[in-house]
This record gives sequence, C-alpha cells and structure tokens, in this order.
Amino acid sequence: MSSRFGPNQWDPFAMAASGSSAPLPASSAPPYPGAARLADSPCFPQYTASLKCLEANADKSKCQQEFDYYKECKKKEREARLERNRKRSFFQ
Repeated sequence: MSSRFGPNQWDPFAMAASGSSAPLPASSAPPYPGAARLADSPCFPQYTASLKCLEANADKSKCQQEFDYYKECKKKEREARLERNRKRSFFQ
C-alpha cells in the first residue's frame, strides 16, 4: 500500500491497515480541516446544543427548536460575513 503522505505526517489509512489506533499528539492539527473553524464559530453553542439534544432523544422532532436556533445563527453569521466582504474594497 503506497501512501501519499510523508513519513512524518499522519495517515489514517495506514493506521487502519496496520491495526494501530495510537492517539494523535496534542500538538497535531485537528482531525479534519473544518474542526478548528467550527469551534471558533459564534454558533458553536447552538451547534453543540443541537447535538446534545440528538444524543438525548431518539426522535429528531423533539430537537426542532435547537435546530431552528442553530439555523438562525448560521444565517446571521453568513449575513455578517457578506456585509464585511461588501465593505472591503480590493481596489484601494
């Protein structure tokens, strides 16, 4: 099995093939690229609340309020980002 990763990079496919499940060092990058961005989001509390609700309830309809709060937060976050981009000029 050839790896596209260098010798010092984490390769989940090689670990799975070898049967190793050694944890990543504390100084390594997040497990996937969007993980750090998600934790930095202003909507992270709504996100975690919706996941906790799903874990506690088998019926998704009981979590609709948490889903709505998260969806509304993401809309506001997107609108704020678009407004910041509109105000930014590339030709100054």
